[in-house]
Amino acid sequence: MPSLLEMVEQKTMTIEPAQREAIVVRAMQAVSGQFPPQVLRRPTSAQRAEIMETAKVQLARELRQAGLTHLDGQTEADMLAEMERRMLGLGFLELLLRRRDITEIAMTSDGQLWVKPKTGARFVPAGIQAPPAPEVFRVIDVLLGPQGRSLTDATPTVSARLPKTEFNPGGGRVKVIHPLLSGDQGEYPSVNIRLFESRPVPPQQLLDWGVCSGELLEDLGEAVRRYLRLMIVGGTGTGKTTILSALCNYIAKEDRIVLIEDPAEIYIDHPHVQRLEARVVPVGSEALPYSLRDGVDDAMRMTPDWLVVGEVRTGDAALSLFRAQMSDHAGMSTFHSESPAAAVRRLEAILLADAHVAPEATRRFLAMAVDLLVILGYDQAGKRRIVEVAQVERELTEGEVGFTPIWRYDGSTWQRLGRITRSRK
Repeated sequence: MPSLLEMVEQKTMTIEPAQREAIVVRAMQAVSGQFPPQVLRRPTSAQRAEIMETAKVQLARELRQAGLTHLDGQTEADMLAEMERRMLGLGFLELLLRRRDITEIAMTSDGQLWVKPKTGARFVPAGIQAPPAPEVFRVIDVLLGPQGRSLTDATPTVSARLPKTEFNPGGGRVKVIHPLLSGDQGEYPSVNIRLFESRPVPPQQLLDWGVCSGELLEDLGEAVRRYLRLMIVGGTGTGKTTILSALCNYIAKEDRIVLIEDPAEIYIDHPHVQRLEARVVPVGSEALPYSLRDGVDDAMRMTPDWLVVGEVRTGDAALSLFRAQMSDHAGMSTFHSESPAAAVRRLEAILLADAHVAPEATRRFLAMAVDLLVILGYDQAGKRRIVEVAQVERELTEGEVGFTPIWRYDGSTWQRLGRITRSRK
C-alpha cells in the first residue's frame, strides 16, 4: 500500500505551457473586469493588495474549472506572480530588464523583440515572445504615466526615463513610437530602451573588457589629472558614456563636478557632484523646458572644477560647452561621430544650423576649447575598442583643425604614435 507522501505525489499535476497561458489570460481578464482601468494602471498599496487577492481567487477558480485541483503549489505561485507582473508591473519587459548581459531592448511594430548584448555590436532575437498588443500598451502606460506622458494619436512619439527598480538598478531611457507612424508594419508600438550601468565603471573594467591597453588608459588618466578637456567621440552604442564614467574616476576627490545630462545616465563615484538634467515639457504644461545649453550656462555660475556633459546633440549646447571650456574650466563630454575629421564636420553643421556659427569659427572654437579627442568604434569581431586618441592642436593649419595622433588601434593591438603635450595645470 503506498504511503501518504506517495499518494500526494501521484496526485500532483503538471500543466502544459499553452494551457497555462490560457488560464492566466482568462484569470487576468476576469480580474480586469472588476477594477477600473485607471486603478489597474496606478493602484495604491491598498488597491494593489485587493487586486492580488482577487487574482488569487480567480486563478484558483480557473484551475478548478480546468480540473487542475492538485497542481503543485510552486507552479500556482509562479502563475500568480506572472499575473501580478502582467497586470500591475512591467510585464514582458521585466523578464528582459532582469538580465545583466544586455545594453538595449527593442520592439518592432510587428511585435518582434530584440536585445543588444554587452559584448556585441548587433541586435539579436530576445528569445521570448511579445504578449498581445493591448498588454504592451498597458506596459507603456505604466512606464509613461508617472512621468506625465502618454502615447496617443496626439502625441505619437514619446521620450521618457526608465525608472530604477530592484531588478533594474541602473534605470535607462525609453523611446516609444505609436504604430500609426509605422505604416502597415503592425499593431505594436515601436520601443527602444537603452539600459544604464547600475554601478560606477572602474577603469579596470575597461581593461577587462579589452576596450584599451593599460598604457593607453594610463595616458588618459594622466590627461584627466592635468585637467585637460576631453571629448569622447563614437557611433551609436560604442560605449561613450561608459568610457566617460570610467575616466571620471581620475578626477581629484577634492574637485567639484557639475554633471549636465539629457537624460541622466552617467554614474560618477565622487563625493562632490551636482547633477543637472534637461527636461522636455509635456504637452499642455505651462512649465518651461530646460535644455542642455541651459544646464551648461547655469553650471558656469556654480563654481565647478569640472564640467561633465552627456551627449552634445545640438549646436546651442556645443556652443555653450565650448565657451565654458574656454573660460578655464576642465571638462569631459561625448559627441556622436566616427573620427576626428568627421567630428569637425558634424560640429560645423550643427553649430551653423542651430547657432548660426560660421564653420571657420567652429573650427577655432574646437581648437581653443578641446584638448583631446578619444575615438571609439568596433573591431572586426564587433567588440568595442578605443580606436584612436588624438591631441587637438591650438592653432589651425591652413584654416583646418590640426590633430596629432597619440594612439591608434590597428586591429590587433594599440600603437603609440605620439605623446600628449598639452597641459593646463
